[in-house]
Amino acid sequence: MKVVLAGGGTGGHIYPAIAIAKYVKEKNPNADILFIGTKKGLEVELVPKAGFNLETIVIRGLARDKILQQLIPTFIELVTGTIEARRLLKQFSPDIVIGTGGYVCGPVVLSAAMLGIPNLIHEQNAMPGVTNRILSKVTNKVAVSFEESIKFFTNKKKIVVTGNPLRSEILTVTKAEAAKALKIDPQKKLILAFGGSRGAAVINKSMIEVIKWNIKKRTGIQILLITGNNHYEIVLDELLKSGIDIQKHGNIIIEPYMYNMHYALAAADLIISRAGALTISEITAIGKPSILIPLKIAANAHQRFNALTLKKYGAAEIILEDDLNGEVLNEKINLLLNDEILLNKMAENSIKLGKTDALDKIYKIIQFLIN
Repeated sequence: MKVVLAGGGTGGHIYPAIAIAKYVKEKNPNADILFIGTKKGLEVELVPKAGFNLETIVIRGLARDKILQQLIPTFIELVTGTIEARRLLKQFSPDIVIGTGGYVCGPVVLSAAMLGIPNLIHEQNAMPGVTNRILSKVTNKVAVSFEESIKFFTNKKKIVVTGNPLRSEILTVTKAEAAKALKIDPQKKLILAFGGSRGAAVINKSMIEVIKWNIKKRTGIQILLITGNNHYEIVLDELLKSGIDIQKHGNIIIEPYMYNMHYALAAADLIISRAGALTISEITAIGKPSILIPLKIAANAHQRFNALTLKKYGAAEIILEDDLNGEVLNEKINLLLNDEILLNKMAENSIKLGKTDALDKIYKIIQFLIN
């Protein structure tokens, strides 16, 4: 079996592709797998680290605030990228092509359809992106993570609700194992805060105030803040300006990035994060209560739509970016952590929404399309 996976830009598109690739390898050890991405996305780092080969093509997205300025260069790169994708597919000759999101999917999946190669796309978000809505018209199958996504596609016969493909370690690690790996006290509550694979300045800024308050009040609550590589030094400097050296505070852990994110998720009692599709899927798969801060500029407001889905079922609280500050976030955290019944109810509601068999469902689609 020869498989091409196209997905890139952020971890939300790349990790599902890696999870699919690993599952295919598990089921078919002789499978030959190739990733196609761009040189600018996180795939350049994450795909080789996962042990897979990566080829890159030139492609860019169209920024909504600069449509006129970028229209011609974007079109040129789309044509160039499609030619490059077509060449790679002819050269590799895959049995199937799978797109997991990001601009790179457009030329790769389109080229597969034109070449008559079986193909499918996976939509992680509750509200599908423009690229996947267009590709759904030419692709053989569309795997979606949420029932709410179905109404956005015209050809319902192509749709299969699978859930989001998750890394196996997300589902298998225990809270005790995670606490040991992170060197934290399993008897104390842990708040996990992060802003997606690249971090979020607005979340970091609010969490700095939360950290200050917890240190001042000596609450004993543990906080793990994952800042994103570009924000790490800024956060440390801001805390130092307030006289806080985190090396002297054992309850506070600040990291720029975490490759072993499954430990952080498993250990957490409350998660504060963006509302990207992968994050939502991981949170619900392991049944964690959360405070979600949807990315304001996300395409089609898909993060807000994702967050509202969890809020609707009582699995999460939402703070909109325009309303977010340290005081508001701290108040919401304390409200939840001081109400064990509410926190447990949110956890129960969260796990009810979780889908843990997505990889098996996607693999069955792969087998169906190939055969």
